[in-house]
Amino acid sequence: MVICFVLGLLTLGLASAQDTMQNDSMKADASKTPIDVKGKISDDGKSFVADKDGKSWTIINPDAVKGHEGHHVVLNAHVYADKMEVHVMSLKMVKQ
Repeated sequence: MVICFVLGLLTLGLASAQDTMQNDSMKADASKTPIDVKGKISDDGKSFVADKDGKSWTIINPDAVKGHEGHHVVLNAHVYADKMEVHVMSLKMVKQ
């Protein structure tokens, strides 16, 4: 009987932990899937300014944007809002 009670408590604990994880959509590691962001890469290739809000983001992996310094692009990137950083997965030039 005690074993059934303990197993019930463990199951309840796991269920509630999973539920709270689903509500953390705006946390630092919430960007498990990359998103598209339009903006301009800085002249030194180390930062990115988003068109939508004008915020500046540090590019974690500047080698991924090499050759596109100063260009207007769409980044496919993991976004870490708490650190104001992006990890670029790919990019496309914006048609003028």
